[in-house]
Amino acid sequence: MLDVQKVKQRIAELRKLPGIAPKSISEILEENGFTRRDFLKWSGALAVTLGLPASFAPVVAEAAEVSDRLPVVWLHLAECTGCSESLLRTDAPTIDDLIFNYINLQYHDTIMAAAGWQAEENYEDALEKFKGRYVLCVEGGVPTKDGGEYLTIGPHAETGLHKLKRTAKDAAAIIAVGTCSSFGGIQAAAPNPTGAKGIHKVLNKQVINVPGCPPSAKNIVGTIVYVILFGQLPAVDNFNRPKFAYGLRIHDLCERRGHFDAGEFVEEFGSEEAMNGFCLYKKGCKGPYTFNNCSRERFNQHTSWPVQAGHGCIGCSEPDFWDSMAPYEEPLANHKFSSVSADATADKVGITILTVAGVAIAAHAAISAIKNPKE
Repeated sequence: MLDVQKVKQRIAELRKLPGIAPKSISEILEENGFTRRDFLKWSGALAVTLGLPASFAPVVAEAAEVSDRLPVVWLHLAECTGCSESLLRTDAPTIDDLIFNYINLQYHDTIMAAAGWQAEENYEDALEKFKGRYVLCVEGGVPTKDGGEYLTIGPHAETGLHKLKRTAKDAAAIIAVGTCSSFGGIQAAAPNPTGAKGIHKVLNKQVINVPGCPPSAKNIVGTIVYVILFGQLPAVDNFNRPKFAYGLRIHDLCERRGHFDAGEFVEEFGSEEAMNGFCLYKKGCKGPYTFNNCSRERFNQHTSWPVQAGHGCIGCSEPDFWDSMAPYEEPLANHKFSSVSADATADKVGITILTVAGVAIAAHAAISAIKNPKE
């Protein structure tokens, strides 16, 4: 049972730790045009996202205000930096990315001014100064073949595999940001010449996966805020994804779901059906097989997401999606595949389940088409 008083006690303990950021979150938000009311509304919305009762909204705000007490060390492994870019490249700052930037990033290749030996010194200082206290965020899969020699980092040419293990050793929490870090990503797609893996496969500590290509800022910030609130990682599904973000399928809350149920499908991109927002399942949408909250949280300051923009979900938050979900413009029911993903619940994995589910969806669509003369 969730106890608000215990959470408040934890926040009180965090307040005793020295603040690291030069300004308070209140000052940062005010400078960017956000009022206290805006902040509290954001806190209430984040509480709902985290699956917490409304009574937790004030303590979520308090947790955000002490977020710099848990500094972040961010490692880049084998990836494209898209997860960081999605957080940093907004046309106007949101409370999510302000708090993300405000959380003390002790080490982050993309945004820190330091380079070379100075960057390495900052990294070593952070590991020593905040030992047992920092949150480790990892972006990118980790090559493991030949001892990890396919990825070397920094002036010492340290392998990503070794640097990951060394950094994870004294981390208070470990978050795999994005599908590459969670499951290996495109680097792990067949034939996977570098032996790339999700970081949980090489660490002996609990890792929470926040997959997506890229994941939303709210899922990343929400996971960190949860750690601040409770001093532990949130409840996870069978793939170690936080249930508050990955507990439902894209299909469950999709705005095109009504058209699916009515048997109204897009047959060709650019058609009248496409312009009328019909279901994209026949054009390969993987929403019925994909667990994520994109259809609820969206991207670009909550304005849109791929399905709303006119292209089906490609299943990017699922393991091995590069292999199991392709080709992206064809339904899985028509595709013979060898990798496995999940359907119905994230705890049911297996090619038989997925194949049967695919046939069931195709049958549902066919029945709906018979009922609907327009199809």
